[in-house]
Amino acid sequence: MESVKALLAHTSRDWTRVKTGESGDLVYRREDGLAYAKIASSARSVDLAGERNRLLWLQGRGIATPEVIDWREVEEGACLVTTAIPGVPAADLDRDALLKAWPSMARQLKSLHDLSSDQCPFDRSLSLMFAKASDVVSRDAVNPDFLPPEDRGRSARELLDRVERDLPLRLAQEVVDGVLCHGDACMPNFMVDPHSLQCAGLIDLGRVGKADRYVDLSLMIANAEESWATSEQGQRAFSILFETLEIEQPDRERLAFYLRLDPLTWG
Repeated sequence: MESVKALLAHTSRDWTRVKTGESGDLVYRREDGLAYAKIASSARSVDLAGERNRLLWLQGRGIATPEVIDWREVEEGACLVTTAIPGVPAADLDRDALLKAWPSMARQLKSLHDLSSDQCPFDRSLSLMFAKASDVVSRDAVNPDFLPPEDRGRSARELLDRVERDLPLRLAQEVVDGVLCHGDACMPNFMVDPHSLQCAGLIDLGRVGKADRYVDLSLMIANAEESWATSEQGQRAFSILFETLEIEQPDRERLAFYLRLDPLTWG
């Protein structure tokens, strides 16, 4: 991907590699800290273009998200340059700080869910994601690191069959509870002001689309549970999230279903 990286040279700025995402994309930060570049291989260019299109669609809709600065594509791949959302990822906060930031993170998610999904041209539906999971499993491409410990000894086919058994019920629920979802609402994708502990915005929006709201809720709860020091803190955060989203009776089985599906869709 050297020729793709060369696309950054036209900016006359220095860039520092900061991470490799779960998708395999390379991420760079500009020297002034005000912009990021994401570089994808040719196999991932369509997905990166999808993230660009989602960011462009979200602009002006009241959600704090990165703005597209530049897009360049060559035969070997593509490069997306966006503005930076100030702050630190929620994943970097300690347990107490995360709990203080949690209400504003829940409100940020609610603002996204409250946007009219009927106007959204992007699909994140269960039928689409199950088809993606089926493809990942058929290629034997499930990343075992994404699976919970209790599932790592099971075959990918067995895990997919378990999801498929619940599919009719979850498809029916999606019709009722379909909203505009982030699609990957985990702690690294919520940016938080470290001083005010208020959510500053959302990043990594390549999976935005209409889906069951529990797609986001399941990941948000599961990721944060790893940081809560006590069951009391965890229960408090659980209550705050569902009260903010005005869900009176959380469906724990539906949360578990989407947590079982998500690891099968990466690969």
